[in-house]
Amino acid sequence: MRKIVDGNTACSNIANLFTEIASIYPITPSSPMASNIDNLKLKKKNLFNESVEVVEMQSEAGAAGAMHGALISGSLATTFTASQGLLLMIPNMYKIAGEGLPGVIHVAARTVATHALSIFGDHSDIYATRGTGFAMLASTNVFDAQNLAAVAHLSTIEGSVPFLHFFDGFRTSHELNSIEELPDEELLKLIDFDKVNAFKKHALNVGCGYQRGMAENEDIYFQSVEARNADYLKIPDIVNNYMEKINSIMHTDYKPFNYYGSETAKYVIVAMGSICDTIKLTINELNKENNIYGLIEVHLYRPFSKDYLTKVLPSTVEKIAVLDRTKESGSIGEPLYLDVVASLNDKNIQIVGGRYGLSSKNTTPSDIAGVYKMLATELKNNFTIGINDDVTNLSLTRVPMDIEVADKELIIYGYGSDGMVSTSKDIMHYLGEEKDLHVQGYFQYDSKKSGGVTVSNLRMSSKPINAPYYVLHPSLLVITKDAYLKDFDMFSNLKENGICLINTNKKSHELDEILPNKAKDLIKNKNIKVLLIDADKIALENGIKGKISKIMEIVILKLMGFNDAEDYIKDSIRKKFGTKGDDIVNANINSLSSAVKSVILVKAEFKNKEETESHDDIFTLINKREGDNLKVSDLMAYKNGIFPNGLAANEKRKITNMVPKWIPENCIQCGMCATVCPHAVIRPIITEAKDEKRGIKVLGHTDYNYEIVVSEADCTSCGLCINACLGKSGKKALEFGEATYETQDYADKMFKEHKNPEIFDRFTLKGASLRKPCFEFSGACAGCGETPYLKMLSQLFGEKLVIANATGCSSIYGGSAPSTPYLIPWANSLFEDNAEFGYGMYLTYKNTQKRIRDIIAKSIDCVSEDVKELLNKWLENETNYDITKEIVDKLQTMEIPKDIKDILEYMVARSVFIVGGDGWAYDIGFGGIDHVLSSGENVNVLVLDTEVYSNTGGQASKSSRVGAVAEFANMGKKTAKKDLFKIAMSYPNCYIGSISFGANFMQTIKTMKEAESHNGPSLIICYCPCIEQGLHGGMSNSISEEKLAVECGYVNLMRYVPEDKKLYIDSKEPDFTKYEDFLKNEVRYSSLIKKDNELAKELLDIQVNNAKERYNFYKDIASKNN
Repeated sequence: MRKIVDGNTACSNIANLFTEIASIYPITPSSPMASNIDNLKLKKKNLFNESVEVVEMQSEAGAAGAMHGALISGSLATTFTASQGLLLMIPNMYKIAGEGLPGVIHVAARTVATHALSIFGDHSDIYATRGTGFAMLASTNVFDAQNLAAVAHLSTIEGSVPFLHFFDGFRTSHELNSIEELPDEELLKLIDFDKVNAFKKHALNVGCGYQRGMAENEDIYFQSVEARNADYLKIPDIVNNYMEKINSIMHTDYKPFNYYGSETAKYVIVAMGSICDTIKLTINELNKENNIYGLIEVHLYRPFSKDYLTKVLPSTVEKIAVLDRTKESGSIGEPLYLDVVASLNDKNIQIVGGRYGLSSKNTTPSDIAGVYKMLATELKNNFTIGINDDVTNLSLTRVPMDIEVADKELIIYGYGSDGMVSTSKDIMHYLGEEKDLHVQGYFQYDSKKSGGVTVSNLRMSSKPINAPYYVLHPSLLVITKDAYLKDFDMFSNLKENGICLINTNKKSHELDEILPNKAKDLIKNKNIKVLLIDADKIALENGIKGKISKIMEIVILKLMGFNDAEDYIKDSIRKKFGTKGDDIVNANINSLSSAVKSVILVKAEFKNKEETESHDDIFTLINKREGDNLKVSDLMAYKNGIFPNGLAANEKRKITNMVPKWIPENCIQCGMCATVCPHAVIRPIITEAKDEKRGIKVLGHTDYNYEIVVSEADCTSCGLCINACLGKSGKKALEFGEATYETQDYADKMFKEHKNPEIFDRFTLKGASLRKPCFEFSGACAGCGETPYLKMLSQLFGEKLVIANATGCSSIYGGSAPSTPYLIPWANSLFEDNAEFGYGMYLTYKNTQKRIRDIIAKSIDCVSEDVKELLNKWLENETNYDITKEIVDKLQTMEIPKDIKDILEYMVARSVFIVGGDGWAYDIGFGGIDHVLSSGENVNVLVLDTEVYSNTGGQASKSSRVGAVAEFANMGKKTAKKDLFKIAMSYPNCYIGSISFGANFMQTIKTMKEAESHNGPSLIICYCPCIEQGLHGGMSNSISEEKLAVECGYVNLMRYVPEDKKLYIDSKEPDFTKYEDFLKNEVRYSSLIKKDNELAKELLDIQVNNAKERYNFYKDIASKNN
């Protein structure tokens, strides 16, 4: 039976059958495998006719430890991971392999972070584990991910050697494809149950009579290691045997090494992973003219079998190029290359190695043709493909090659959160399941959390499709944001006589104004048919603002010639949105009726206009999606991952048509709009009252003018500012209007250059709102509940801040090249180590300032009186940023001791804030936070608590509450939320704050002020609504949700002040009668009611009781303090 699945699903469907215990931890791009296992446990049994026990651990190290424990005690155990997660498993991998335990780790291979984080695919992670003793099996595509997952599980049972089965992250893990399903009943016949029973009988159990994990000395350790040689020598034959059995079922031809190409090939590439399918396509074309090219496709990488390699190698081969998807700096060659060289050193074959595809760099048949050309002409070792290395000159030149791989190809440019990726997947399912076509879908994302560019590469054909690279020449192009027309090269690759569908509110003549001349020429010369639809208007009219996916889906299918898709789309709407309420379902269905008839054909010919030649810097080029064309020399200045502050201000994405407009006569100058804005796009500007036409008089300061300025080009149209606006006499001072960008130059100038006079205390709501944010225009979701805290922090403390940011949502919107929204020092290390990372930064500053004090003490009598005065002033004001900055500025022009001059910049006061989400703070990074808080040192920890793993797709964390529905808690979480506040209170000198922005802005400001000024560790826990929580009415209600959370007792506003030795409860007595309304207002809770009303009542009642007990606990402590 054929099905449409991605690589993660194909693999995990098989893993479910062989797994008793799956210990997991979410990490992109492998998380969907664990999620699928969690979903399957309710529907499908394993080989023991039981549901898989899925346990979410606190980290990948924990997942590996639990897997080890499950294996050693007799359960078949599995886990799923990638990148840094796999590296955290390495210590246990050595143990599992050394003990000969039959476990499997499935890996969506992903880049290991070096100078920068990358969530995309290469083999740097799996190569880092090649010495652990795990057998390693590589899948080339989605079909292989299914079949070779079975081989891995079968082989580990047979051979008592653990397996790591991997495939390319994103390229295979997230690619949708049509595959033949491997029947469970056939797999069951292949399992050696005698081996399974023997494994269980030998497990650590009551009465087993042995110990494991002993300490061994130099006398026997070496011999024990060598005694396992025989186990590894038999693995290639075991793997080959199970491959042959799978071949007989699936009509495939798997071998440890597969050969493809000419039987008399002279030039052969050796590779593993998805690139092999690209090489096969290239060989098919090249061998039509000269039948001398071949490929050795590596499946079994460890143990590396020379016998199986040489068995498939044609005797005619003269030259080999080995392609590695990693970079091992300092090595004479990458791992696969070194293995091949060592295996064939007795052959008269010239072998070179090269690199490709790091961080999912697109690799096309043209790149592969370049490799074959190099083999046939002049050899180059240590080469690269897919990039232009003009520094070390290692890159090969592409050889143009255009291969038809599908009957129809299309590209859909979407906007993060507009649902176009989901629509693309629905189209693939429709074509594959309803029309019996073969399909392939691959989806590109940028690093914006929501509102970024998405690109869906879709193919359909009557024959199987394995082309693991982007669609190069689509016949249909769909663009959902007209701003893309100006910013990106949209039409160069569109086929002649192609169709372009644009979602826009502009008419033909208005498009003529924004289309570049190049685009107009391409439209004319290629005879491209341009169609327009205002899907946003249709969505708005149906009460689903911004949700255009189903509107576009029906139009796209009609354009593709499928006129009978409406019933299918209606069913998909019911399935997808059923848990979100009938109103959402009906609104989406109603929008379909007006979709097709709203399409307009552009008949007028576009006219060229005068254009000035642009000379874009590399940041602009990257934002224009032209980063792939940058040369190595272009990146030399940024090779260590250092980017200038404030680049986000240059983007001006223009992603919305509707923006807030200020109505001066209704404004009370409260600053609420600017305070709640997640992206710092709306700001109060105060200027001297010289221009009477500018704004309104500042209340209480009539010598100044006040106005609200909006950077329309940066606005995400979340509506928070409008909802928060108090207005006058029931009339708001803000309302939505059409974006015109008429005042954009003024906004840019004022935001960049203007500094408001400090006529109000900065630690008041109005005063803080007037201060320039040092965090602006991030790539966070519209209405984000996290960013207002960061913005406020930056307004209160400005350039005094230094931020260490844990990997997660806040690091992605906080620092994704080339978008740098911070105007202050900011750095990210990893997910798990952020507390320690920030602590190390603090120790540097602390120790350097101690050194400065020591130098001053020794040299104070040897300097001028003016310098002495400044140095003494510094000693008295070390923690005051403004004073120390002024002192340093003066000292720079004076004669001072060289020892001080060398480290003068360290004299400026700074506050280190360690920032991250609840996945970090409550789970993987909790040990580090605990250590830092216990240190007594003057560091600050800020936790952005969404109560879910937001960045990896909505998995439960220890911050999630009883009854919350999330991944790994599909039927509601059964355990209570960890109380981080209570834990931190065990450290006497730790300041702790619990805040919820919308509930009490001044309490937030006060808490931040006290935490920063406290001479010791501080912890601020920020309650953050998140798109993953599913707020009814959307994220435009995040501020009001924060308020309701406090009113009903879900969140308590509290401060523990060590100086007073008191706990202060700042919120009023909760009204617990509102608690149910709060829970029903969020899909994470209301969806459980739809799934199982009785269970929902039970769990949510427990949560309410937990909230009451928690409040009474703190109330009791607070009352004892008084």
